Amino acid sequence: MAAAAAAAPTRAEVLSLFRSLLRTAKQFSDYNIREYTRRRAADAFRENRALADAPAAAAAFAEGKKQLEVAKRQAVVYSLYAPKSKSVMELKVE
Repeated sequence: MAAAAAAAPTRAEVLSLFRSLLRTAKQFSDYNIREYTRRRAADAFRENRALADAPAAAAAFAEGKKQLEVAKRQAVVYSLYAPKSKSVMELKVE
């Protein structure tokens, strides 16, 4: 079991996690939270891009999965209390 935990995730698994985080970010109705979540995901993946050590990559991947679950829960909570009006950043200029 310890050997499986230290195995580095495949490129496909990492990309799938990244896409899932971005999809979850789109679920937030509030512009600021949505952009923060998207930006935080991109920054975290960029920060860990050069991880060559299998245990470190596995740990970063596990942390990413935990963050995905947190983001999914938060998206549900935020959807219950969605703002009534749009952010200034979302308004269309005519």
